[in-house]
Amino acid sequence: HARDQYEAFRAYVQTLPEVVAAYHMAGANDFLVHVRVRDADHLRDFAIDAFTTRPEVGHLETALVFEHLRGVVGSTLKNPGEPERWLFGIQLLNSLVISLATALVGILIAVPTAYALARFEFVGKDAGLRTLLATQMFPAVASAIPLYLILDALGLLGSRSGLVLCYANTSVPFAIFQLRGAFETIPKDLEEAAMVDGATRFEAFIRVVLPAARPAIAVTALFAFMSAYNEFVLAHTMLGREDLYTLPVVLQRYISQFSADWPKFAAGSLLVSLPVMLLFYVAQRHLVAGLTSGGVKG
Repeated sequence: HARDQYEAFRAYVQTLPEVVAAYHMAGANDFLVHVRVRDADHLRDFAIDAFTTRPEVGHLETALVFEHLRGVVGSTLKNPGEPERWLFGIQLLNSLVISLATALVGILIAVPTAYALARFEFVGKDAGLRTLLATQMFPAVASAIPLYLILDALGLLGSRSGLVLCYANTSVPFAIFQLRGAFETIPKDLEEAAMVDGATRFEAFIRVVLPAARPAIAVTALFAFMSAYNEFVLAHTMLGREDLYTLPVVLQRYISQFSADWPKFAAGSLLVSLPVMLLFYVAQRHLVAGLTSGGVKG
């Protein structure tokens, strides 16, 4: 019976690349369907590792199991004098809170900045744009040591808020460039018509420009969320306690210098990808419009 379960599961998973390719050739519009066939191959291999047992020497039977998934999700933390806590749930919450806060901070700073760069002429505008562009030419890990020293001086080392500030250091410049291009495609005539009808510039910005730029803002926030959600180096460097770790840091524990627990790593990777997949599914109607909104100037 276990062998039959495994063969049925393996047959289903083996068809994933062909299913994705068929949907792609048929011109399906669902964003999740437009995954490359090579990525579907990786998904198939991870699913097989996560939900099956590895055959041992002298024992070729392979069964469909969920013990690896339970091993990842069921991790707990017990400190002296404290009740036992659900460690995986805490780490998942850390990832979501830090990623959402990074996206929120990036959008709050980038929206007014990008609008000013797109609509107004002022002293230092070109120099500021070149400086922002220069910051994107260096990898984020190059700033790890300065950020570590700054957070230590501010007393934010080993905290979620400190890590959010580190991530905002890279997400804000990208968001500014993305939204500046989007604002430039919105005709100024719309704002001028609103101001002729009695609206102030701020009211025209809130009631006219922001609704028109909503797809671009959604996509920019999504990319900021993903960059923070998937980041490993800064999270591993700036956070020193297990109950503060994010999920990418947790996954690294299953791979060491001399051994690797691939089934648990695969199960954890599938779990980590679920929030991002859900977010893409919810926001997919904004993606095409948002990604192309800054591509041409109106």
